[in-house]
Amino acid sequence: MARGKVGKTVETLGEYLKEQRTSAQLSLRQLADQAGVSNPYLSQIERGLRKPSAEVLQQIAKALRISAEQLYLRAGIVSPPDGEGGSVELAVLADPQLTERQKQSLLEVYASFLALNAQSDG
Repeated sequence: MARGKVGKTVETLGEYLKEQRTSAQLSLRQLADQAGVSNPYLSQIERGLRKPSAEVLQQIAKALRISAEQLYLRAGIVSPPDGEGGSVELAVLADPQLTERQKQSLLEVYASFLALNAQSDG
């Protein structure tokens, strides 16, 4: 059972998705059908109650005909520092041969390497 908002990033993502959906003149139900997710789940994402996986975001982006990268950034899945990086994260997220768990693990390891290198440089 979800209590309260998942986080500000997701709330912003939900608002952005709703804006994109309405500008595409799609109902919640139409977008849910096209993205292959349930209507209640999509509604919860738009209201900031659920944090979708990268895979779900990719499906929604495809249905809305917008950049999945933009959704990843808004969801906080990818956060390239000062315009650097981003391509590694996006490549991992876009790889259909990896499970969601494997993608998260790889991104965590990559982030730890970046943090370690930043400490070494300082």
